Amino acid sequence: MSTAEKLDHGTESEVLYDLDGAIATITLNAPHRMNTISRPMLEGLAEYLVRANEDADVRCVILTATGRAFCAGLDLKSTLGGGGASLVAAPPTTLDLRNAPPTVLHQMDTPIICALNGSAAGYGMDTALGCDIRVMADDAKLSAAFTRRGVLPESGGTWILPRLIGWSRAAEIIFTGKTLSAAECLEMGLVSRVVPRDRVLEEARAIAADVATNAPLAVKAAKRMMRMGLDEPFAEHVHHVFLQLLPLLRSEDATEGMKAFLEKREPRFRGR
Repeated sequence: MSTAEKLDHGTESEVLYDLDGAIATITLNAPHRMNTISRPMLEGLAEYLVRANEDADVRCVILTATGRAFCAGLDLKSTLGGGGASLVAAPPTTLDLRNAPPTVLHQMDTPIICALNGSAAGYGMDTALGCDIRVMADDAKLSAAFTRRGVLPESGGTWILPRLIGWSRAAEIIFTGKTLSAAECLEMGLVSRVVPRDRVLEEARAIAADVATNAPLAVKAAKRMMRMGLDEPFAEHVHHVFLQLLPLLRSEDATEGMKAFLEKREPRFRGR
């Protein structure tokens, strides 16, 4: 059964939330402005990401958007309260990112798939890169336009991009403000799959369904260890993996997984 709802943070339905079985779909819903990120959208997106991550019944999340673009970056007038001119005249001296979508994305243990229904630029590109898996429309693009606007990737791109594709390629993209085609994104490993636009969400749902059939405690633990491993020495990391493995071995899901293997049947995981 699918249940849908919306959050109203001062605008109408800027972020949608749909729960279908074990898969939650979060949709940016401002197609009239190419889903540029407003302050209400930021708040709604962060709230729904947290909700999905804390819901034990959610085994995978899909992040997508309506219209022809995934996200064309920040909506400067809405987000900054007066537009780019006010930002230049009085730049902020502090910025609290602890509960912002890029931070929430990085801290999530529940796997999240970005269904890039269209192009993503700036903040939208960083948001897509913050997801675990990306499925991209064959006519979509990723645009790192930050330096062309006099800023830098402020939403995790400087941390994520070098880890995904290496320093040299990341440096070229960020320093030149390059726009990448779907084919280039696939060749670099920035996306997992490139499909026709009308199949993006279908493909993302198929991957999410595959993820959701596996033991959720194990999937979340694996993601947690992958994230920690980005900054840990090997010996320290394998020790932490062992500490994660011990409670998994005592779980009902581990017992079910072993029994299903011996009985030559599909396992029925319950997340405990």
